[in-house]
Amino acid sequence: MRTPHKSSILSLLMALCLALPAAAGEADEANLDILASTLQANKKAMVAVNLGLDDAEAKAFWPIYDRYESDLANVSDRLVKLIEDYTANFATMGDDKAMQIVEDFLALERKRAEVREKYLEPFSGALPGRKVARFYQIENKIHAVLRYALARAIPVVEQ
Repeated sequence: MRTPHKSSILSLLMALCLALPAAAGEADEANLDILASTLQANKKAMVAVNLGLDDAEAKAFWPIYDRYESDLANVSDRLVKLIEDYTANFATMGDDKAMQIVEDFLALERKRAEVREKYLEPFSGALPGRKVARFYQIENKIHAVLRYALARAIPVVEQ
């Protein structure tokens, strides 16, 4: 059962993600930076609310989480650059450029999976298995929302 606080965080996260297409469509980098910062802050709050950590768990978990987020941020920053490259070349993109973007995207997806796998053991050392599973579920849900917003914002390659 969701508490009102959990619902409000989820609602805010969804609203911010749904605002992404407008910001991306306008190519306003400042708005995208603000949106990314807001999402990051709310993501941590959403994780905190939904994990329900006791003091000992929190003391062990949050330093690992911060390193995890830093590693994921590196992947996300590279994805932003790839999206910028894609949108800059969208109208005139040839087959070679399209293939390079696909290859780069798949490499980033692999890197994201590597980061998530790298932190499984440290998270498992800090939390019981059910909370680790819950954490990864929360991560997957947040990622799905973000992917949906990006899918809405990024135009499909035309033939």
